[in-house]
Amino acid sequence: MGGLAEGTSQFSGLLEGEDVLRTGWAMEALGADVKQLGGGKWQVTGVGRKGLSQPDKVLDFGNSGTGSRLIMGVVAGYPIAVEMTGDASLRSRPMKRILTPLRLMRALDTSGPDGQLPFSIVGTDDLKAITYSPPHASAQIKSAVMLAGLSADGTTIVEEAKPTRDHTERMLRGFGATVDVTPQPGGGMRIAVEGGQALSAIEAAIPGDPSSAAFLIAAGILSPEGDVVVEGVMSNPTRSGFFDVANLMGAHLGAEEAGDAAGERLINLHAGAAALKGKAVPERLVPSMIDEFPILAVLAAFAEGDTIVTGAEELRVKESDRIGATVAMLRANGVEAEERPDGFAVQGCAGKVPGGGLVETHHDHRIAMSALIMGTAAQNPVRVDDISMIDTSYPDFLSHMAELGADISET
Repeated sequence: MGGLAEGTSQFSGLLEGEDVLRTGWAMEALGADVKQLGGGKWQVTGVGRKGLSQPDKVLDFGNSGTGSRLIMGVVAGYPIAVEMTGDASLRSRPMKRILTPLRLMRALDTSGPDGQLPFSIVGTDDLKAITYSPPHASAQIKSAVMLAGLSADGTTIVEEAKPTRDHTERMLRGFGATVDVTPQPGGGMRIAVEGGQALSAIEAAIPGDPSSAAFLIAAGILSPEGDVVVEGVMSNPTRSGFFDVANLMGAHLGAEEAGDAAGERLINLHAGAAALKGKAVPERLVPSMIDEFPILAVLAAFAEGDTIVTGAEELRVKESDRIGATVAMLRANGVEAEERPDGFAVQGCAGKVPGGGLVETHHDHRIAMSALIMGTAAQNPVRVDDISMIDTSYPDFLSHMAELGADISET
């Protein structure tokens, strides 16, 4: 959004994972002036009214599903052709869910019948607003359509059957756009954005990532010897599902107010050792914890009783088939787990997870980090086949775990 805005934005506290870096490089290739100042500080001068430029290279998003899908929506409203690709994992992920509404808005693409990267998005300065009901509960679909809607003729409306994370709506408002969000009967949301709105540069501190915090909080819950406090975590009801379910299982997490940043409430989260009980995860919480199910499965492994997850079929199309990869991670370490079409069931070990297994990560950063957290409390060390992809989302993970006293080493 800084790259689209008029003027120069200043950001601090940015999570400098590979996904974020590649998205920044993509906006730079599209004409924004993006400067990394160090220490999580960035300066971005947006293209403003002159609009995006034709890039002179392929935009490679690496592992970033979010970056690639948001940029698809962004470029749809400009008369440029943008070639996009990614790593093997990203090239296997479904993109028709984004391309379908963009085609309805009159953007074109060169994708094949499977709708997977690599392909080109061919934008237009004659983009048309649509009313769209996504078939999947996905903030990435919603956000791509909304960002395209900024450049469309008319008012673009997204009708969600289930609410998804709302950072795009909040951030658009922060950059000066008007976004109308209306709750619908049955729990859904109607989001409307009028085309032709200009964004204005801002200065903002970036709130702490709750998905990253989930790993540290889980480590605190499972550790018998110490507590963990994670400061400055974003507290947003569309992202709090993992913490809500951990409390249902008996974690008793503590939270104190820590101000706000970029339109989001901040809290300091506290976790100490807890005896957990298995639970059936309420389906209403699934969209708000869709990235946290591998680490939830680790908590379930240490709990007493069964934990059941349903309504989470979206996990099949993440960086890996996260249902299959999560169940395999548990089984490799002596935990009884059952794979189901839309989720999984875990038979908890009442605190005594055998461990000792080698986990195949399938180039999935969240599987890798979850397995390593399991190893901190298992009876025997847990090994993973690859950690290189952890930099995708959490480049400080290993140093933070070392600070907490975890013994993680490469062999």
